[in-house]
Amino acid sequence: MLTNERQQTILHLLEERQTIKIQEIVEVTNASESTIRRDLTELENERKLERIHGGATVRGRKIHEPSILDKTTKNIHEKQAIAKHAASIIQEEDCIFLDAGTTTLQMIPYLQDKKVVVVTNGLTHVEKLIEHDITTYLTGGYVKGKTGALVGPQTIESIQNYRFDKCFLGVNGFDPTFGYTTPDLEEAAVKRKASEYAKDTYVLADHTKYKEVSFSNIDVLKMATLITSELIEEALRVLKTKTTVKVVKL
Repeated sequence: MLTNERQQTILHLLEERQTIKIQEIVEVTNASESTIRRDLTELENERKLERIHGGATVRGRKIHEPSILDKTTKNIHEKQAIAKHAASIIQEEDCIFLDAGTTTLQMIPYLQDKKVVVVTNGLTHVEKLIEHDITTYLTGGYVKGKTGALVGPQTIESIQNYRFDKCFLGVNGFDPTFGYTTPDLEEAAVKRKASEYAKDTYVLADHTKYKEVSFSNIDVLKMATLITSELIEEALRVLKTKTTVKVVKL
């Protein structure tokens, strides 16, 4: 089966089932798993489907926030590579803001020898920060069950007590026109405030977040250096007219 025929078959399966597993596609197309994974990556880059752990699903609206478990298992190798590069930017004894999120979480093992001070609104980050003996301050606020993020007026007030050398944020989408976005208004407000009190801000987002637009605007692209995984050349060209972009290769 030719590549075009195989990819059309994948899209037809998605129309019928909404979500499909790689093994199901292998059985229908008689192609190898590695071939199907390449097809899914190409179709995702063309914004025709969304990759999930073990398969693919139809692209959905971005008003609902995925759970921590859903986000942790998706594109894990890209997240780790992005996180490692982000951590390499940090200097000895920097004071940093580490946003709640699964990519920022991956930075923590790379921080333990830098003698940094971390302020975070990520409840899920705390155990790993303590485990790596990193000086940690946790903001106050209301805990969002789905993401483990602390949000609300208490979080904003807490952040205003600090000044950061660097701020590392996660987002749900980055788009040349609509900037950085996330599904939740309160999380967007926290991200903006943390960036406001930092010398330098970095957004960590893998290639699947390109041209994704969620409900709540955080800011325009130029508010941060974007650290992402490999993008098609045209996408990279457009993004570089809007902000500084660092592409991390696996």
